[in-house]
Amino acid sequence: MRETLASSSTSSDSSSTPPIESAWIDAHERLSDRWKSSAVSTQSAIPIAISRVNQVDAGRLDIEMSAMLKEQMVKVFSVMKPGLLFQYEAELDAFLEFLIWRFSIWVDKPTPGNALMNLRYRDERAMETRGKIRTGLEGPGLTVSQKLWYCVATVGGQYIWTRLQSFSAFRQWGDSEQRSVARRAWLLVQRIEGFYKAASFTNLLVFLYTGRYRNLIERAIQARLVYGSPHMNRAVSFEYMNRQLVWNEFSEMLLLLLPLLNSSSMKNIFRPFSKDNSSGSAGDDTLCPICQANPTIVYLALPCQHRYCYYCLRTRCAATPSFRCSRCNDPVVAMQRYGGSV
Repeated sequence: MRETLASSSTSSDSSSTPPIESAWIDAHERLSDRWKSSAVSTQSAIPIAISRVNQVDAGRLDIEMSAMLKEQMVKVFSVMKPGLLFQYEAELDAFLEFLIWRFSIWVDKPTPGNALMNLRYRDERAMETRGKIRTGLEGPGLTVSQKLWYCVATVGGQYIWTRLQSFSAFRQWGDSEQRSVARRAWLLVQRIEGFYKAASFTNLLVFLYTGRYRNLIERAIQARLVYGSPHMNRAVSFEYMNRQLVWNEFSEMLLLLLPLLNSSSMKNIFRPFSKDNSSGSAGDDTLCPICQANPTIVYLALPCQHRYCYYCLRTRCAATPSFRCSRCNDPVVAMQRYGGSV
């Protein structure tokens, strides 16, 4: 009995003794590593949604800004020799793009279009290496190398490609009578252009699906557009954009339909509703009702016998077989020279 009590007392004393300090430290490090890994895996992959419309609108606004600057620059040189600025149009475009890049991206500021859409560039490579919890909008801007590569691709690449196309067209590299070297260079340029267009189209589809990287340059240098401020609304309201879109579509519809309409037919249709419906009969019958001038070669419209200029009446009858008289609205079946026969 005494041996049993002694053994139980010794076992209880050994179980109540605390573990050594190194065991606590090892357990803390092991659990802290697991906690950090689980926190990063659950929090660092929080997706953020940047409006695709905002990104596309920002690009269009940048293009419009460049066009406005170019228009003002052309007005400055309007007093110079005509055609002088046309020879250096590619250099002018490159210079304006360089100015926009120098005073926006190079100094860690958004471009005019990005500023209006509340967007800024972020270095996505730095965000991939970070392991802390983030909301998705913070992050460093572009590095110096990314800014320089952006300038080389947008300003220098566009200028070199424009000059190469103009030079090849001027030298007629695509002519079959040219030597084989020029012909091969022309085919190479065409293949590069086709490959770039196909890659741009593929990137556009990926952008519409993921919402990242509008163009190939942004994807190559890992420069992503994110919101500059999470509490800022769009500078360009949807109401203004909708009104602009409606007006553009309406003007395009008018440009499509107006050439198809006949002015004389429309005039005859709305003549009964006009206030001066009787002004034609009360006016001077010696004037041509079309050009309102004194006819040099007088012709009569049959059967109403109203006087017209020969060219006015002839063109209207040729354009509209069912032409009606502008004075009495009767159909004109023939024309007769004044004082002569049909």
